[in-house]
Amino acid sequence: MTNMPIKPATWNRPESGGAAEAGGAGAPDDLDAISLGRRIRHLRKAKGMTLDDLGAVVGTVASQLSLIENGKREPKLGMLQGLASALGVGIDQLLGAEPPTRRAALEIELERAQRGPLYGALGLPKVRISSRLPMEVLESLVGLQGELERRLNEQVATPEEARRANAELRREMRKQNNYFPELEAEAQRVLDSVGHTAGPMSQHLIADIAAHLGFTLHHVGDLPHSTRSVTDLKNRRIYLTQSQRTDHDPRSVLLQALGHYVLDHQTPENYREFLRQRVATNYFAAALLLPEKPAVEFLQRSKAAKEIAVEDIRDAFAVSYETAAHRFTNLATEHLGIPTHFQKTHESGIIYKAYENDGVTFPQDHTGAIEGQPSCKRWTSRVVFEVADKFRAYNQYTDTPSGTYWCTARTERSASGEFSLSIGVPYAHVKWFRGRDTTMREKSFCPDEACCRRPPSSLAENWAGHAWPSARAHSHLLAAMPPGAFPGVDETEVYSFLEAHSG
Repeated sequence: MTNMPIKPATWNRPESGGAAEAGGAGAPDDLDAISLGRRIRHLRKAKGMTLDDLGAVVGTVASQLSLIENGKREPKLGMLQGLASALGVGIDQLLGAEPPTRRAALEIELERAQRGPLYGALGLPKVRISSRLPMEVLESLVGLQGELERRLNEQVATPEEARRANAELRREMRKQNNYFPELEAEAQRVLDSVGHTAGPMSQHLIADIAAHLGFTLHHVGDLPHSTRSVTDLKNRRIYLTQSQRTDHDPRSVLLQALGHYVLDHQTPENYREFLRQRVATNYFAAALLLPEKPAVEFLQRSKAAKEIAVEDIRDAFAVSYETAAHRFTNLATEHLGIPTHFQKTHESGIIYKAYENDGVTFPQDHTGAIEGQPSCKRWTSRVVFEVADKFRAYNQYTDTPSGTYWCTARTERSASGEFSLSIGVPYAHVKWFRGRDTTMREKSFCPDEACCRRPPSSLAENWAGHAWPSARAHSHLLAAMPPGAFPGVDETEVYSFLEAHSG
């Protein structure tokens, strides 16, 4: 999808979720703090300078330079210019895409590995990387890490692409605060074409949008089972189900179908492109159901009254709670200055969808994927399932290793089971939300397994070796991604359906 391009990976690619994203304002985009720090250290030592020497030239203390050299802090643009001048190089050379030496490349690779989720999951102590670490040790550690990751990737060969694509897209969403102005603009053009300015969007108005775009709508009883809608581009017809038994808002389904046309999507060449198109059409549909201008005005009034609540957004625009929560993540940071996170969690504890730009630490596998991971049992998204009152939202503070967060959550039932939908913010921003006066509080130590994944010692001593549960196998988790341009869709069934209805 041209609206959200993926940048090719380079040697100085940015870390995801690490110190590189928490740097100072004014640093260049896509700055890789680890590789920059190693380059500065290499150039400093080549000139025979100590940290104190360099600090005296650029006007900072040695401890701050040490943080920069260790990749734990990004320098501001002014500092970068000063460092380049002091080290006798240009900015481009300081930010070069090639490591200065083989050793520097190995040090950077090991540093990245030790900061990644795979190394953290092993529970091993981190190796201090210094000039005294023998070269052969560096070679061995980096080689072992690479081989372990290669073997893990082989074990998850086919779903690997899906998880990596999802993690990559989520990183980009985080970078843009989940706000895409080009999609907002496309939605506004469509709204302007039918004269809609405010109020919930009716099915009649959506039919007008379809007609304006040159499509007719047809509700049928034999829609292919693997689809939510089918668009006949030859005859400009959109087929939708007649059934009322669906987990999806029929308005969203139709608007997503129209979104593929408005956004000029072509047949996806791979799963990454398929996923990006789907995310774009979901965003487009939400931007029509909750238009940017009235939605932002509504949120700004709620913020001024310190009464932001997802259920109010839901009711004001007549959408589902999930759509309201998603739309809040689109607008909260860009227009209200509120960082946030979102979770959709199954009653089994498995995370189905997630987004964050507020520093919360979601569980993830070695690829960076969050979806499919178990959420902490002490988080609001899990505790809400135990709450008897399903009418009101459940609010809770949770102390975590990355800070204290306030979250609000509700549960909804679907054909796939019960899900919780939760929105959370750091403690500093809870003052804008209704429900901030809750007395419910939990403490989470995740990703430490002692938090909720490892049985208490008393239970383990009593039952370890004396229990044999029969797991409920989720066969779809073991299967390969379905083949074809549109994963999971039976193309023969779709073409046969269109052939039958075209006459």
